[in-house]
Amino acid sequence: MKHRLIDQVMNRDVLKTSPDTPFKEVADLLARHAISGVPVVDRDDKVLGVVSETDLMYHQAAQDDQAPRPWYSLRRRPGSARAARRKTGGRTAGDLMSSPAVTTGPRRTVAEAARAMAAHRVERLPVIDDEGRLMGIVTRSDLLSVFRRPDEEIRDEIIDDVLVRTLWLAPHTVEVTVHDGTVTLTGKLQRRSEVPIAVRLAGRVDGVVSVTDRLGYQEDDSHLRPTEQALHGITEEWLRKI
Repeated sequence: MKHRLIDQVMNRDVLKTSPDTPFKEVADLLARHAISGVPVVDRDDKVLGVVSETDLMYHQAAQDDQAPRPWYSLRRRPGSARAARRKTGGRTAGDLMSSPAVTTGPRRTVAEAARAMAAHRVERLPVIDDEGRLMGIVTRSDLLSVFRRPDEEIRDEIIDDVLVRTLWLAPHTVEVTVHDGTVTLTGKLQRRSEVPIAVRLAGRVDGVVSVTDRLGYQEDDSHLRPTEQALHGITEEWLRKI
């Protein structure tokens, strides 16, 4: 199946700053362009880190001696408390930035980038080339753009890529309807073991919100051992490679 790649959704007109940019200029840049973070690059355009509104807030909070220290109360990665304390006295983007930056490549899939964002709790990922140079940036809203795909486009991909090319079914074996990203599969497959595979593959198509299973089967092969099922159709090991 063809998953959307980062170079298809990323913004190539990306704002950036240098490590010696003063605090106030960074704050002004974020406010003027209504963004929550900006990559910090060196003279060769290689990404050194990312400075965000959160990084600026550490500095601001430290101006009040009575302000609570968030790095003591929040659960963070080892060493992040020291990094937060360092940022309270930061005067430049290089002092304030989070480094190394969490990045992605242009040929990564949207799903891979989404997992990276969730794992690191960031809202944007600089996109870099093989040399570490900045190519663009991808945000949460960019990744969510796959859910704005037209229903007809999703339906065509499920029929062509899932049913015909992957499961080797005749196009009209299964009726596929899509409404607001919700897919309904109706029809009868040859074997029972093929039903969950068809449902799972349809759910992996970019833009699918959920899948309603209305599939039946002609032959109940659930009593067969996995090796015997492999002789009759697609195995789970094969499926995991897709």
